[in-house]
Amino acid sequence: MKLTDLNPHGGIGANCLLVELGPFRFLIDAGIHPKKVGRETLPDFDKLAPNSIDALILTHCHLDHLGAVPVALRHQPEAMIILSRPTQELAVRMLRNSCNVMRRQRDEQRIPEYPLYSFAELDRLEPIMFALPYGHSRTFAKGGEEVQVTLYPSGHIVGAAAIKLTYKHRSIFFTGDVLFGDQKTLPGAAFPDETFDTLVMETTRGLTRRTDDTRREEEVARLIQTVSRTLENGGSVLIPAFALGRMQEILAILDEARTKGDIPKVPVVCSGLGLDLVDYFDVIARKIGAVKFRRNVLKRLGVQALKRAPAPGKPPSKPTLFVVSSGMLVENTPSYAIAASLLGSPHNALCFVGYCDPDTPGGKLLQTPQDESFVFETLDHVTPVRATIERFDLSGHADREELLSFARKCEPRAIVLTHGDPEARSWFHEQLEQDEAAYQIIDPAPGTCYTV
Repeated sequence: MKLTDLNPHGGIGANCLLVELGPFRFLIDAGIHPKKVGRETLPDFDKLAPNSIDALILTHCHLDHLGAVPVALRHQPEAMIILSRPTQELAVRMLRNSCNVMRRQRDEQRIPEYPLYSFAELDRLEPIMFALPYGHSRTFAKGGEEVQVTLYPSGHIVGAAAIKLTYKHRSIFFTGDVLFGDQKTLPGAAFPDETFDTLVMETTRGLTRRTDDTRREEEVARLIQTVSRTLENGGSVLIPAFALGRMQEILAILDEARTKGDIPKVPVVCSGLGLDLVDYFDVIARKIGAVKFRRNVLKRLGVQALKRAPAPGKPPSKPTLFVVSSGMLVENTPSYAIAASLLGSPHNALCFVGYCDPDTPGGKLLQTPQDESFVFETLDHVTPVRATIERFDLSGHADREELLSFARKCEPRAIVLTHGDPEARSWFHEQLEQDEAAYQIIDPAPGTCYTV
């Protein structure tokens, strides 16, 4: 196998691997980089000759894996998209939202390259999608040779899939983004119990060690305690949440807590794409059964759509529970505006339930001590940090120890480290080097072709 990482920046973002097996050429994902702008967000598609890709295999619908699919296939007219059935339901909706966001960025930030694709291009994607049920295989034939593609559920978010390629009696396994443990809305990964010749593995949490007191169940209980205490004392709570996956899980957690009487009955306010995706989750639950979430959660919680965020420095007149995007308090999002209204009062709480890049407003807020000033630049608002700020480890990614154990169990000849910051990959590299097994360990440099 030849493998090339087309993410020009390395680390996490613009995820896209070119995989060459004999006459076959596949792309594994085609994402955009969340911290770049314009064409800098894209993988290096210049390395692909026109009409050279047999298929793009999509692991899941987060934009760092999905967001550049229309661009990738622009010059690959004969390629198909292989994806799971839930991902097929979600993919075009996520891309339409991305297109709308880019249109707004073009106008507000004067980025002439946006949008990177049109709605007409999105309409052409659905006919070339081939939904492969988990555990079923698709065989490609070319030049007298065959390769087999099989998907397996990888937890993380609804529809997320690991990929196994079988070629000439050798198997290559791509974990994609993986979570082994169950979520409220989704069972954990179900990988085949077998060995592989090559393992291509995510490394997101390579620098994060989960201790016994930070198990998911304890983190959920701690979240509910903070929410309950804040609301009962007359404050409001903001839970910034990613629209796909995390918002629905938080709603399921709150619904269970409300049913048990663990949190008081107050207005629950949600926003935008995450609220819209509830309908898609409901359809997936009914048609496919791959997710444990139904729309009636909204009715039980009495969820209201956010019409207008409170003004900076002016919290709601009565206790309110906000579950809105973005999860990192990115500028010009509902969570950013609501944070500006709540942050200055000690009665309120902000509860982070996912990863926050240190360079985002959410990441910066987590590093700001109590009573120091925090600047909401795009709102021209400065406030002291007086609200309770807490972080809860509800990651959608597997712990590093779990991934390390899985890698050793697979007994591969080669391990390729992907989807992680340099320091996270280094931790895995150092641990694997200490094993007696003679792995070939590859941390691919961007744009370099490796023979594995």
